[in-house]
Parts: sequence; C-alpha cells; structure tokens
Amino acid sequence: MNQKNSLDLNSCFLDLNDPIQLFKTWMDEAKKTEPNDPNALSLATADKNGIPSVRIVLLKDFGQDGFTFYTNLDSQKSLDIESNPKAEMCFHWKSLQRQVRVFGSINKVKDEIADKYFSSRDYGSKIGAWASEQSKILQNRNELLKRVDAFKKTYPETKNVPRPENWSGWSLEPKMIEFWLSGQNRIHERLRYYKESNNWEKKLLNP
Repeated sequence: MNQKNSLDLNSCFLDLNDPIQLFKTWMDEAKKTEPNDPNALSLATADKNGIPSVRIVLLKDFGQDGFTFYTNLDSQKSLDIESNPKAEMCFHWKSLQRQVRVFGSINKVKDEIADKYFSSRDYGSKIGAWASEQSKILQNRNELLKRVDAFKKTYPETKNVPRPENWSGWSLEPKMIEFWLSGQNRIHERLRYYKESNNWEKKLLNP
C-alpha cells in the first residue's frame, strides 16, 4: 500500500481517532488471513511481588469497555489479577506482519455476562471447565479423564450445564493501545493511542 494518511503512515492505519474501531478493522482482516485462532493473544500479568507470567488466551469479546477472555478463577492468571489488576495483551498476526498491544486495568465481568457466554460453549468445553482444576498439579492424565467422565454423569443434558462458580471472564479496560506494522530494514511503523480524561490521544513512535 503506497497511499499515506495525515501522519504519513501506511493507509492500513486509516487515520482514525478511535483505536477500538481500528482494532476491529485489523481483527476482521486477520480473520481472513490467519490460519488458526486470529483472536489468540499473549496475556502478561504479574503477581503481588512483581513476578511476571505470560500465556496465550483467546479473546472472546471487545468494545469500548474492554477486551474480554474467560478462564478458571483459581488459575495462576486469575490469582495474579486478583493481587495486581494490571495486565497487557499482545496480538501478533504473522500473515499481515502486524502487532497490537493493549495495556490497562482488568476486572471481572458481571455474572450475567459470564453466564451468557458459558451457555454458548459446546458441551465438552462446559464439562472441561468443571473437570479441570486449572494450574494445580495433576498426578496422571487418567485422573483428569475420570473427572471428565464423572461430570458427564452429573450433567448428562448437553443444554443444561451450569457455570461453575470458579469460572468467569476478565475484561481489560484499555488505557493504551499500540498498532505496529512491519517495515523494511526494521523501519517499522508504530502508532500508539493513550487515554486521557476519557479521550484518546495518538502519537507516532520510533521503531
């Protein structure tokens, strides 16, 4: 793309004042080009002592209020968030040579939102949420499979599996969103949005 916007960036940046709108456009393009899980992201958290952890999770919803994923509330990531409610997400779409970073504060979603999403999951995933004691030591694989079978007997009706109390969603409220495009000779293009008094400000960054 040779067309430039007012900041002299590649036209894929669209010269928008709203980073959520730009993120949606980039995500829609990634869905067409990424072979697997375009909604996959690296989630970085740190515990109360500042020890970092990073892992891949799947984005399930996003908008002006936040970027949402779901998990076991007893997992390492959830324990980190409970003690240090700041986190950063990083999306990397290799097919497009693009990256997006999102930083902000993170909060649990409302129960009704978690219930609605949980009900939309397939039966196996619902049972897995009950069976997996996420992040805890597992003596052997068969131990987990036995729990899976047990919960299938407890909840045999595929459409009637309740959400476990220790399973919910987290929503990251963005304070900073940075868009990155690969460039020749490592002269990449970076556009960062900062939230100031509920308004977004944008600035270019050196690669």
